[in-house]
Amino acid sequence: MQSIRPIVFFIPISILFAAVIWSLNDDAGFFAFANALNSQILDSFGSLFAYAVFGFLLSCIWIYFSPIGKIKIGGKDAVPLLSRWNWFAITLCTTIATGILFWSMAEPMFHLYDSGNRGLEAQSDAARQFSLVSLFMHWTLSPYAIYTIASLTFALSIYNLGKGSSLSGPLSVLFGKIPPLITDILDALILLSLVMGMAASMGTGLLMLAGGFGEITGISSSPFIMAIVALLIVTTVLISSITGLTKGIRILSDINIKFFFALAFFILIFGPTGAIISEGSRALVGYVQEIIPRSLLLGVADDRSWANDWTIFYWANWFAWAPVTAMFLGKIARGYTVRAFIMINLILPSLFSIVWMSIFGVFSMSINDANGGILKQSLDSNGAESVAFAALEFLPLGSILIIALLLLAFISYVTAADSNSEAIRMICQKQEDQDEQENSEPALSDETEDKNILGIIIKTIWIGLIGIAAWVMVSNSGIDGVRMLSNLGGFPALFIIIALNIVLIKLSLRPKLLKR
Repeated sequence: MQSIRPIVFFIPISILFAAVIWSLNDDAGFFAFANALNSQILDSFGSLFAYAVFGFLLSCIWIYFSPIGKIKIGGKDAVPLLSRWNWFAITLCTTIATGILFWSMAEPMFHLYDSGNRGLEAQSDAARQFSLVSLFMHWTLSPYAIYTIASLTFALSIYNLGKGSSLSGPLSVLFGKIPPLITDILDALILLSLVMGMAASMGTGLLMLAGGFGEITGISSSPFIMAIVALLIVTTVLISSITGLTKGIRILSDINIKFFFALAFFILIFGPTGAIISEGSRALVGYVQEIIPRSLLLGVADDRSWANDWTIFYWANWFAWAPVTAMFLGKIARGYTVRAFIMINLILPSLFSIVWMSIFGVFSMSINDANGGILKQSLDSNGAESVAFAALEFLPLGSILIIALLLLAFISYVTAADSNSEAIRMICQKQEDQDEQENSEPALSDETEDKNILGIIIKTIWIGLIGIAAWVMVSNSGIDGVRMLSNLGGFPALFIIIALNIVLIKLSLRPKLLKR
């Protein structure tokens, strides 16, 4: 017997729906309110975001070498749901969405000319180094530690402690049995965080896809064009999600990651190969040297505005996705050890991102410097969404590459949204005797999913509303709207993942609690 969890479903949907209506009727008033709330969050809790993320990274290192590193998720007889390749592909595509496509070439154009109060000359070698180190900082170990802590905690809770797919499962390790009402409120909170994060990410995708469409057709981006793109994304996500994990997410993620490798290899070969290798290597050394002071915001007392606009913005966005996404990532990890989990969820994605950001970051800065700041001009004139397409025009087969990038951006968001729509379904839909689930329960069964009409309805409602929210925010506020949604979604998730980290540390100190 299946039914909706009313509090979990209706509270977040009511808040998001109210925000959309308010924005449509009084855009200026809504923007002013959201902006003031954002500023308050950043001013009061920016340091906590930074310290927590660094603490998660240290926790991942501790867990990897701790006694529970050898424990298999689900116990010694657990059979893996996915091959290692499919596991890695789904994990990577679920976590990055359109982010690395949008920001890998656009973000350096900001840092190259504005390094905060560091006094770096625009377009200098030092500014290029700073830009690349910032990309590593924002897209590698630190943010992936957020996902790893949350998803590993859920994996052990679901499969080794025998808890259900709810936030109350792992938290019961700290607080004992949690009353159903509190459980529902907590799950509603993390669902609200996720949908804000998904709307922010879809907003980024809308900007990029509409910008690319304009680059190809000469038709400038407009709310109408972005509405068409949003409708196409929502429809494709729903079709993919209805087909089930095997037919949908596995296929999409496999195509997606192969596209990623092919595009990166093409840029490496036909772009400034020597500069990519040399500058990427130097930046990696710089990243290792700077990760601790930049993680702890040391030396930025006079540069806090830059940190809030960039580092904390990114942390908030990753936090927004993490709690509910972690339920999905935890579910698909059955049958592998804790160390393998950290390798697939933290180390390999970070290495991929280092290579990706080196290739595309150096490529965009080299194109910009060699052509009189042309990408910075594109950024100023047409927005961040135009930078990648302007850069690709300088490569052989540039027009084809632009189309390929558009297709990749589209598939990237669909893949991430597909997996997260399943996470939304899991948290909104109550299963009979949910708290009594056994570890033998099939994770994300395709047959069950095909018959789950209520689950399809839940996905349709949420994905549709997320698309509307993304369109409204981006049409009215552009990239500033994306930033606000990210910060608002990430704030409540910050405290939830801190609690999950404490749970994981407790389990590492008392491994006998876990089924082996």
